[in-house]
Amino acid sequence: MSKSFLPIVFLLLLFSCKEKSQKMYNSTNKLIKYSGRFEKISDTKTALISSASSAEFTVKGDSVTIYVQSENTIRNYFVIAINDEYQKRYKLEGDSIQKITLKTPKKESNKIGIYKATEASSGNIIFHGFDAFDLISTDEKPFLIEFIGDSITCGALADNSDIDCNEGEYIDQHNAYLAYGPRLARTLNADFILSSVSGMGMYRNWNDENIEEPIMPQVYENLYLNTDSSKKYDFKTQPDIVSICLGTNDMSDGDGVKNRLPFNEEKYTENYINFVETIYSHYPNTKVVLLNSPMVSGDKNTTLISCLKNVKDHFKDKEIKIFEFDELLVNGCNYHPSIQDHKVIATQLLPFFKQVLNQ
Repeated sequence: MSKSFLPIVFLLLLFSCKEKSQKMYNSTNKLIKYSGRFEKISDTKTALISSASSAEFTVKGDSVTIYVQSENTIRNYFVIAINDEYQKRYKLEGDSIQKITLKTPKKESNKIGIYKATEASSGNIIFHGFDAFDLISTDEKPFLIEFIGDSITCGALADNSDIDCNEGEYIDQHNAYLAYGPRLARTLNADFILSSVSGMGMYRNWNDENIEEPIMPQVYENLYLNTDSSKKYDFKTQPDIVSICLGTNDMSDGDGVKNRLPFNEEKYTENYINFVETIYSHYPNTKVVLLNSPMVSGDKNTTLISCLKNVKDHFKDKEIKIFEFDELLVNGCNYHPSIQDHKVIATQLLPFFKQVLNQ
């Protein structure tokens, strides 16, 4: 080889090496797509707050390295998906930043999704950013659905793949990504938001008559879905459908020890109507659907459906639809739906939601 060609070869090799080096992208990069309830903590940190709240980004190259952290909790869980395909539920222990490197499929680009597996009360997942060869924009999906509910909607007690039922802590069997809402949304090619809290009801909770604990209408407008009203949810993202599944805890008998009053149909219906009015105040053009409960049956379900019809009839100028589940024998932990049960629930809901979306 001629000596005159050596500098050119060297420059080409140098340029090629630079092309292959990864770049750090922090969590506030504008090309990262966030869904659900989240908060920018600093220029390099974003908190994923609610169940299945997510950061999605599309990268080029054969690998990506993600930096995540559990905030103020002994452990927490999140899910990684690639191109909307479930990869794994990851456990975060301690409060140090953890580095996770993924090999990506041999495609021109791949969408990476980080989803909080646990609910808001379990503490934040802190997303710091990622290393990748190149970052491009992530496509928006044609629809957005918000799912409002309780532990069922959270995907609580559904996933015992790491820790068996009745062992560990309450958060250890959470997997919001595989709950019925996100499952259904992915099938419909829709984005999703989960505004759900375990134990909560419309006028009372699982084991509380709204004396010691707040109910969903009292926390829904707060960013962290708790009584801290100093940080409000901005409601900037407008869903096409708002799905409400609240009534399981209102109808429950509690733990059998604490005093439990008879179910109050009037109070439940009144609170429900006021809550739907709150929904319309933030989302004037959304379609509201009311779900009974996959865990309520018999006379209780008859009462629940009657209340939902009264709620629907109140809004004469709005088209509200009601969905009634087939009875489901649940197989998850502590009388909750398992991951497989959530698949069944999503399958039941699919034709109904297709009709609402005119698909």
